[in-house]
Amino acid sequence: MPNVSNYYFGTAIIFLIAGIMIGLHMSITHSYAPAGAHAHINLLGWVTMSLFGTYLALNPHKAAWQLARIQYYIYTAGVLVMTPSLYLLLSGYTGVEPLVAISSLVTFAGVILFAYIIFRKA
Repeated sequence: MPNVSNYYFGTAIIFLIAGIMIGLHMSITHSYAPAGAHAHINLLGWVTMSLFGTYLALNPHKAAWQLARIQYYIYTAGVLVMTPSLYLLLSGYTGVEPLVAISSLVTFAGVILFAYIIFRKA
């Protein structure tokens, strides 16, 4: 399996663990304000990263491109910053809103790069 696929799967499982911990925290405290962050960390972190890793595992010639590794780092950085800052924003810390916006754009750039990887002929 390509290294970048392993990176995606390893990172995805860490995000799944974080998502479960957030869900447990919300349940224990009966505070559901950050539910959107819980959803984002599970969908962008666990699900999407697993799908990216699977696609690259099934297409090792695309995983071998340097762009695939660059895309991994950009997308991961975006999700890594966006999800905790979104958690804080939804919990009432409005000062992090610009950080949520910027990291959302970084995450989106990672998605656009992945689309390029998919559609580029090679």
